[in-house]
Amino acid sequence: MTSNQKNNSRVDHGLVFVLFLLFISSCIAIYSAQSTGQYGGNFLIMQVVWYAIGIGIITAVIRLDSDQLKKLTWYAYGFGVALLAFLIVAPSSIAPVRNGAKNWFVIPGLGSIQPSEIVKVFIILGLARVIFDHHQKNQIKTIQSDVWLLLKIGVVTMVPLMLVIQQDLGTSLVFIAIMLGMIFISGISWKILVPIFGTVISLIMVVFYFVLKKPEFLKKYFGVDEYQFGRIYSWLDPYNYQSTTGFQLTRSLLAIGSGETTGKGYGTREVYLPESHTDFIFSIIGEEFGFVGASILISLFFLLIYQITKIGMETKNDYYTYLCVGVICMITFHVFQNIGMTIGLLPITGIPLPFISYGGSSLMGNMLAISLIFSIRYHYKKYMFSTTT
Repeated sequence: MTSNQKNNSRVDHGLVFVLFLLFISSCIAIYSAQSTGQYGGNFLIMQVVWYAIGIGIITAVIRLDSDQLKKLTWYAYGFGVALLAFLIVAPSSIAPVRNGAKNWFVIPGLGSIQPSEIVKVFIILGLARVIFDHHQKNQIKTIQSDVWLLLKIGVVTMVPLMLVIQQDLGTSLVFIAIMLGMIFISGISWKILVPIFGTVISLIMVVFYFVLKKPEFLKKYFGVDEYQFGRIYSWLDPYNYQSTTGFQLTRSLLAIGSGETTGKGYGTREVYLPESHTDFIFSIIGEEFGFVGASILISLFFLLIYQITKIGMETKNDYYTYLCVGVICMITFHVFQNIGMTIGLLPITGIPLPFISYGGSSLMGNMLAISLIFSIRYHYKKYMFSTTT
C-alpha cells in the first residue's frame, strides 16, 4: 500500500459524506430562501465560498496531532478572549451596533465576522486540555481534586462568557451547554454535581416564576428591560404578540404547518418569513418539503452525531474523547435550539442551524470544530494500524 493510500484510509469517508449531504441541503434551502427574502444578495454563492474556506480549514487542522493541539490551545484561547474584549471597545466603524448589540467585526472584502462563533471551539480546546491535564496530575480522585477541577472548568468558560453574555444570549447558552457536557464527561463526583445542579435548576425555576408572575420585581431590583420579558411572553403566547415580538414565531409555525406531510414543492413558498436564509432556514425546509423533508434533515444531524460519537469511542486517547464530547455538545445544542425555536418549543435566541443556515462566521466555527474530529480520526488510525508513529 502506498503512502497516499494509507493517508486516504485515515480520512473518515462517512463523515465526509454526511457533510456533503448537509452542504447540498444548505445550498438548496438558501437558494429558495433568497428568492423571496428581504435581501438582494446572492447568499448561495457566498455560502459555497465559505464552505470552500471551511475545507481549507479542515485540510490545515487535520495534520495537527494531540500534542500540537495542546500546544496551540492557550494561544488560540487567549486570542479568542482578546477578540471578544476588543469587540466591546472597538469603534463603531469596525464593530457597528446591530439590533442593539456589538457582535460583529466588519472586514473590508470579507464582510462581517462574529468572533464568538470561533471562540466556541477555543473553549472546547481549553476545557479538553484542562480536564486531561488535571487527570494526568491527579491519578487518585478526591473531593478536593474534583472541586478544583470544577473551578478550573468554570473559569475557562466564564472568562469568554462574561464578555458576550450582555450582547449575545444565544452564544452564551452554547458556551454553557459545552461546559455542562464537559463537566459530565470529566469524571467529577456526583456528590458534588447533584447539589450544584439542583440549586441551579431551582434558581431558574424561581426566576421563571418572577418573570411570569412578578416582572416588576425584576425590573426594580435587577434592572431587567421590558423587551427581555417580551421574548418569554411571545414564546408562551405568540399569537397575542404576532404583530411585534411574536411575528417571526407565528410565521414560522404557519410555514412549517402548511407544509404538511410532503410540502408544497421546491420554490413554492407562500409564507413570508424574515431572516429565512439564516435563523429560520428550517421553516423553509418544512414548508417546501414537509414533514418528510424535515425528518430527512434531522436524520442527517443524527448521522453526524453518530459519526462523531463513534470516533470518540474508538479512540484510545482521553484528550481526543474530551474534544469529541465538546463538539457533540456544541452541534447538538445548536440543532436542538434552532429547530426548537422554529416550532415554538423553545424561545427565539438567534442561534443558526449548523451547516445549513447562511453565515460565514457560523459555518467557519462549525467547520473548525469538525476539523478537530477529522484530525482525531486521522491520527488515531495511524497509531492503531500502522507500524510507525
